[in-house]
Amino acid sequence: MRTLVAVTLGCLTLAAPARAVERGYAPVNGLKIYYEIHGNPAKDGVPLVLLHGGGSTIETSFGKLLPLVSKARQVIAFEQQGHGHTADVDRPFSFAQSAEDTVALLRHLHVAKADFLGYSNGGHIALEIALGHPEVVRSLILQSVFFSRDGTDPRFWQGFDHAKLEDMPLELRKAYLASAPHPEQLPSFFAKSVQRMREFKDWTPAQIQTLRPPTLLIVGDRDIVRVEHAVQMQHLLPDARLAVLPATDHLVMPDRAADVASMLDEFLLRGVNASRNSGR
Repeated sequence: MRTLVAVTLGCLTLAAPARAVERGYAPVNGLKIYYEIHGNPAKDGVPLVLLHGGGSTIETSFGKLLPLVSKARQVIAFEQQGHGHTADVDRPFSFAQSAEDTVALLRHLHVAKADFLGYSNGGHIALEIALGHPEVVRSLILQSVFFSRDGTDPRFWQGFDHAKLEDMPLELRKAYLASAPHPEQLPSFFAKSVQRMREFKDWTPAQIQTLRPPTLLIVGDRDIVRVEHAVQMQHLLPDARLAVLPATDHLVMPDRAADVASMLDEFLLRGVNASRNSGR
């Protein structure tokens, strides 16, 4: 996909093609991580990093959002261990390890600082990055994210006790089979994804209060995340804004790309700059 960028020179306006999408594999922590770079570098040189949801891919989490948010900035998207085009290795899935993989990938790409947008489990990875590597985080956009188990209905957690492969959403199953280097590993992939959620450990309110980056929280009014929990998280964070999308559940969130892109643009243009100018 190519877009046109208007380049104005005096009275003359030329239409220049945007940078072609760069795709590649990076040797990171024993993985060959598949990544894509969209758009052109912003004036401030800070890219937006997309962290997809659990069991997902770039396309299923951000297929509709990517072309919108890459119009005015550089966007880096990649697929986590065992997800999408990134082959699995012999270790469990964990948010902490995925955070380390993300930071190592950015170092490989010579990116010193970024804005991070994490959807669902991608948001949990973003939290780990912000806590463990605050120097690489300029801002956080967290979609459908809870910081503790009480942020969602107890039945959500109970569902992982007896989860079967047939319970995997069909869209995610098809995406895995279409992109995975070893599609026959689907049962193992599903088991690892479930186990990561079974072992979910809360972040404490005290940990959340230490996060300094400007943060935009986005949840649906019918999301897995309770709106009351999102409000609690907003109050804990030193610099946070909260948006609640109406008539939106967890699986519909990726379809609300136009709304999310608009809020993200406003947040990065005004919210992040305002926080920087106020000395936060």
